[in-house]
Amino acid sequence: METTDLPPIVQTALGYVEQGWDLAKSWLLSPEAWSQFALLLVAYGVAVLVTRRVAPVLQRLLSPAEGAEGPIANARRFVLQFIPLLLPLFAYVFTAIGEQIVRSIFDSGAVIAFGKRVFLFLAARALVHQIIRDPFLKLLGKYVLIPIAALYTVGLLDLVITQLNAATISLGNISFSIMALVRGVIAGSILFWLGRWSNDQSATFIQKQEAMQPSVRQLAAKAVEFSIFAVAFLLLMNIMGINLSALAVLGGAIGVGLGFGLQKIASNFISGVILLLEGQATVGDYVELDGGEAGTIVKMTARAAILETYDGRWIVVPNEDFITTRVVNYSDSGSANRYEAPFSVSYNTDINVLPDIVEQAVAKHPEVLDKPFPPDCELRGFGESGIDFAVEFWVNGIDDGANKYTSDVLFLIWNALKDNGIEIPYPHRVVEFKGEKPE
Repeated sequence: METTDLPPIVQTALGYVEQGWDLAKSWLLSPEAWSQFALLLVAYGVAVLVTRRVAPVLQRLLSPAEGAEGPIANARRFVLQFIPLLLPLFAYVFTAIGEQIVRSIFDSGAVIAFGKRVFLFLAARALVHQIIRDPFLKLLGKYVLIPIAALYTVGLLDLVITQLNAATISLGNISFSIMALVRGVIAGSILFWLGRWSNDQSATFIQKQEAMQPSVRQLAAKAVEFSIFAVAFLLLMNIMGINLSALAVLGGAIGVGLGFGLQKIASNFISGVILLLEGQATVGDYVELDGGEAGTIVKMTARAAILETYDGRWIVVPNEDFITTRVVNYSDSGSANRYEAPFSVSYNTDINVLPDIVEQAVAKHPEVLDKPFPPDCELRGFGESGIDFAVEFWVNGIDDGANKYTSDVLFLIWNALKDNGIEIPYPHRVVEFKGEKPE
């Protein structure tokens, strides 16, 4: 069958195969090619010998002391990871030197140039399989970097780029090539990974600034996060070659959608910014909302705050609820909280001496404060079975979870009353019979 009867793509592939076969025959039958093969082997052998000498020295010089921390130690550990690249890079350098020698003698260096590209491919493969640890970067290297290096090695990279640049995609007023799309996917993946990494580093740094208020730290972290990803988006649009003015119509449509369909999301976002600016509720505060939800704020996002109750449940509360409803903050500005422990004593008790006994007993608790007020025992009323009292006390913290202040205070009161012979009453009932006493 004639090749002219085959589909165009098959004819093109057969043409490349034929060109490759002619190139292989020219290499196999050419003394210049054999000399270049020999130089490749020599360059690789020299690279192996140099790597065996240099690698242990670098290992010894770059390895930090055991348990060493800090920027310098971390930088040395980072550089130490690239030791596996020594062999392919040394081979590349020595091959480049051999290429200059061959070209000066034979005015040809195709074989040795191919070998040089092979060593670059081996360096890329070692980088992906032995050095990169981040799962996302490893995936990107496996399916992007290694295929690009392979195309470059066999000399097809320029051809593939030309074909991808020629193919275009149009979406309304926006038109871009497939190459721009591929470049955008690759660059976008790298940019947003760098954005995420930068955001994590900056957030960690900001949270360590103890001199800043928690609300200011949260606001600074959100501002940095927004700035990083805004810059990443603008860079991505520039890399893809998309004119930002072409996005004006799309931006207007998104604005209309925000105005009609996403009002709550926009409201919660703005409410979150107000909360961070005012600092009335921040991470670590114990709050109680008007609807009865109560817990410690463990996280504040752009849309909602996460409350953790003492029984381990998480409650997602929209930021708008903190602005439009009544909120009780038990931890605001680190202020102390007042609690009371009720109890009763018998009617036979001399209640004039009781306040001193109870107040001295409660004051022994290590968490009970003298300021703003010391423990205060108050008479509350005359009950059916005994005289009702309550002791008020102040502590720093919430009386729940790990802290059981009221329980501890009641134990102290019980022991103090027992030590002083004061009876704690229980209900009594008197039954009267009219007429004869029953048998």
